[in-house]
Amino acid sequence: MSLDEDARWLEWVTKQFESIAGEDKEIDLDEFKTALKVKESFFAERFFALFDSDGSSTISLDELLKALNLLIHGSETDKLHFLFQVYDVDGSGSIDPDELRTVLKSCLRESAISLPEEKLDDLTLALFESADKDNSGSITFEELKAELESFPEVMENLTISAANWLKPPASEDRKRHTPRYLTRAYWHNNSRKLLFLCGYACLNLLLFTTAAFQHTAGGPWLMVARGCGQCLNFSCTFVLVLMLRHCLTWLRATWVVRVLPLDQNILLHQFVGYTIFCFTLVHTTAHVINFARLSQTEGAHRLWEYLFTTRPGIGWVGGMASITGVLLQLIISLMVVCSSTFVRRSGHFEVFYWSHLSYIWTWALLVVHCANFWKWFVAPGVIFLLEKIVGITVSHMGGLYIVEVNLLPSKVTHLVIKRSQFFHFKPGDYVYVNIPVIAKYEWHPFTISSAPEQQDTLWLHVRSMGQWTHRLFEYFRQSEIQGGSTKRLTASLRYRRQQSETQEILFNSLSRNGTVASNKDDAIELTSYRPSGPAPGPQGPHADQLALAECGDAPQLREISAKLGDNHRFCNIKCYVDGPYGTPTRQIFASEHAVLIGAGIGITPFASILQSIMYRYRMRKQNCPNCSYSWCETIKDSEMKLRKVDFIWINRDQKSFEWFVSLLTKLEMDQADAEPEGRFLEMHMYMTSALSKNDMKAIGLQMALDLLAKKEKRDSITGLRTRTQPGRPEWGKVFQKISEEKKGKVHVFYCGSPVLAKLIKAHCEQFGFKFYKENF
Repeated sequence: MSLDEDARWLEWVTKQFESIAGEDKEIDLDEFKTALKVKESFFAERFFALFDSDGSSTISLDELLKALNLLIHGSETDKLHFLFQVYDVDGSGSIDPDELRTVLKSCLRESAISLPEEKLDDLTLALFESADKDNSGSITFEELKAELESFPEVMENLTISAANWLKPPASEDRKRHTPRYLTRAYWHNNSRKLLFLCGYACLNLLLFTTAAFQHTAGGPWLMVARGCGQCLNFSCTFVLVLMLRHCLTWLRATWVVRVLPLDQNILLHQFVGYTIFCFTLVHTTAHVINFARLSQTEGAHRLWEYLFTTRPGIGWVGGMASITGVLLQLIISLMVVCSSTFVRRSGHFEVFYWSHLSYIWTWALLVVHCANFWKWFVAPGVIFLLEKIVGITVSHMGGLYIVEVNLLPSKVTHLVIKRSQFFHFKPGDYVYVNIPVIAKYEWHPFTISSAPEQQDTLWLHVRSMGQWTHRLFEYFRQSEIQGGSTKRLTASLRYRRQQSETQEILFNSLSRNGTVASNKDDAIELTSYRPSGPAPGPQGPHADQLALAECGDAPQLREISAKLGDNHRFCNIKCYVDGPYGTPTRQIFASEHAVLIGAGIGITPFASILQSIMYRYRMRKQNCPNCSYSWCETIKDSEMKLRKVDFIWINRDQKSFEWFVSLLTKLEMDQADAEPEGRFLEMHMYMTSALSKNDMKAIGLQMALDLLAKKEKRDSITGLRTRTQPGRPEWGKVFQKISEEKKGKVHVFYCGSPVLAKLIKAHCEQFGFKFYKENF
């Protein structure tokens, strides 16, 4: 730090101290815990003891400044010595295994990671054996320092987070950057959308000008009203064109997708909707002002008669233009408000859904309101009506049934629907689903999470985030409670015996097709692993079902899975499916280097895509007839140009990884063989609740997890071979590494939180990557 920065830091710490300490100007343990904001009191107590150098059970300003000065300004050795003192609980000058276990247990709680006691012992021994170089039975300061130096990413920012609560705010005199919307990269990556919007704006300007000049005799306010009215004729029709899902899905397979921004039809639909709202406000205001002028100059009718009666005779159907105009203004305003992000994302999707159905009344009133609207509307309206009729007819003719249900962690409902032989879709597509027992007239969109190559069924993973999805989860949860067994130990014993039978069937099946596993250990790995935590848990049977979905002994496996788990059941519930409809992810197979980013349940489209990719991958897999060696040829598929796939999954907590952990395990095993151009699929897992490696409260745990993962060749959190990374991705570093691989043009596909989408899109523009966001 410079002298100015140091003085500013000192002033900031003093102010923070005064606000925490209160009138006695001393910080006690409770105040320290509150300020430090740690979940586990162990670290607060250890930090407090080290800060309290005089042992008075309070921290003065001088003691605080001395400790923070060491953490922020001290040498690397000073910082390591502070960390060593945190771990040396009894102050003996060395760390024994029990002390290390106590620290790691607190680290787990602080990072919201749940592991069984046996796994905690394994982590403790892995770290202890690695650090105890002389096998003395304890870790000295020099040994801990040597161990930490083998983790350069830890040493880089060792103590930033330890003093983060008193870190001064960033300097305000930062270098000013060019606004994102004015950068060359933004215009290059959004060229189709921007040109489209420019054309839309120019067309509206042309329509407004033409209509306005045709009514110059009526005065300026009538000109404005007529100009906006003509723009509304076009926009109220165009907003419908953007939601012709079947037509847009068909166009995505043509050259048009390279010219028009079809993948952003939802965004454009929203933009046109807000434009309609603005035009209606100006149109209505201009007419009100014009009517007020007429009521004063002509005197034939009063203002309220112009607005709320048919007496003036305005309009081509019984003089109802004013009345229908008022109704249209109210309906359109209601639709805009109920379509806002706040309503849709706050668990009240039904409010948006039912209010949006008033588009039927909007078009009916527009036909009565304006003499020329039907001319604009007739062609798109007929196409829209045909789409609806065909969609409803096909969905009701299919006779689909929900045949299996799995209740997963974080209130996710996994539906297995019997697939009609006429139902064809592509990876990443979505459907609208209606389940009469949940809500007779409601249709909701969900991404298909199974691959097209899975012939008999299709999967949907529905997270409980709104009224309808919550009712769906509760409907099946109540069914399980009513039919559940109270004999837990008996069920657990039966589970273990039947799991052994499942492994035997799987091994026999895989031995015949030779595509997934070459020995029984691989087969057992697919069925026996459960993520760390209580087992067998709710995820157990679902995990097996995911892993065994493509095996030859499906009837036997289904029979077994019917006996497993309290949250897995067979059923026969009628449902209707409208679709499938295409999404931006259809572009993935035309990419050379695809980066798939899923946040939380946003993994669902990529679950389908990854399965399909690996199915094609297995089709090019070669086996030596004389030995057990196998390899994969370079892809030579006109429909699949992929040379590399990076899959990034970001979850808040450990439980969420259980949704698709067995599928990901299977994908890892599928490509375990050598490849001529390096690993085709790389997976990157991030757990945001876990503290990062440079956090003093998590350093030991992350080192232990790394060491044990190398030893067991399996991550302790998910059971995958891919190590789960703590915290959030550093997108700059992630994309820099991807750019350096030079596997071809990079396309980034994202599904998840809109807030994170903006951040990722900004980084994509910086690196020149093409960005696609899942919208429906």
